Amino acid sequence: MAHTPFTSIPLIDIAGLASRDLAERQRVAVELGRAAREVGFLQIVGHGLSTELRAGLIEQAQHFFARPLEEKLRFYIGQSSNHSGYVPEGEERFAGGSRDLKEAYDVNYDYTDGPQRYPLLGPTLWPDDPAFRQAVGAYYRAALALGDRLFRGFALALGLAEDTFAAVTRQPTSQLRLIHYPLDPDPQADRPGIGAHTDYECFTLLLPTAPGLQVRNGEGDWIEVPLIADALVVNIGDMLEVLSNGQFLATAHRVRKVSEERYAFPLFCACDYPTRIAPLPGLPARQGRHYEPVICGDHLFAQTAQTFAYLQRRLAEGSLTLPEGSLGLASFGPGQEVPA
Repeated sequence: MAHTPFTSIPLIDIAGLASRDLAERQRVAVELGRAAREVGFLQIVGHGLSTELRAGLIEQAQHFFARPLEEKLRFYIGQSSNHSGYVPEGEERFAGGSRDLKEAYDVNYDYTDGPQRYPLLGPTLWPDDPAFRQAVGAYYRAALALGDRLFRGFALALGLAEDTFAAVTRQPTSQLRLIHYPLDPDPQADRPGIGAHTDYECFTLLLPTAPGLQVRNGEGDWIEVPLIADALVVNIGDMLEVLSNGQFLATAHRVRKVSEERYAFPLFCACDYPTRIAPLPGLPARQGRHYEPVICGDHLFAQTAQTFAYLQRRLAEGSLTLPEGSLGLASFGPGQEVPA
């Protein structure tokens, strides 16, 4: 099954996923499944993330990114133990050596218990502002709970037990990014905010504050994702495409050049670090596609290490090695070719 020549992004009220009535949850799941199979993108309302919660996140991001660069660099991501903290402009390099025109603050699951230690799990590096930690942490926890609800809905949409993903999303490698695209008064003369790509994880929950996101349909046309009040954007990632054996589709998307300051807040919903990502038993393959299994955390860490400058330096120095069998950038799972 290929991407359809869709011309709009489905809008779904998911309030029914919280219903005690299984039939109501299944009704919503049918809508989720249709969007995941045909488009790979959707917008959701009825998600339960309050206006106050979202406003608090945006306000704290604006305050932090307005600081002088030298202050922000005190919380540089390279100083953290779990790849969290401030990401300056130019830190990330993607396939082809391009750099993204943005800065970010990354927040991860605060994994502090258990004997096992993983590269992407540990205590988040927070800035020296209790209000930032309170507001951003509250949004992260609420959005993560929403992600769990969507995992249940996607399981139903695949005809699986509703709790299929519960056992592998207990201490997930799910990262919240606070992204700031600086004002670009001459966007035609500059690079795009972020180029065409699919997301590595299972799915992404995005809170946008401005237009600019575009999605590529089955005919290769770029479809605008409209900015809708109170709506979040959801897109299928590589790992859920693989877990669904190609029934759900990871879709290429990009941020077009815009001459305005923008913020975006994606939560990349993933599984626990040691989860084996492979087609789930009983799901028929679509398109005759064969997916090689990967370990969730190892794959995410390998992609991260090949993207971020501070980890690339450690690789070059020999103080860091990639997990065995690591893949190159943008080489896992997508059912739609993405240009470099």
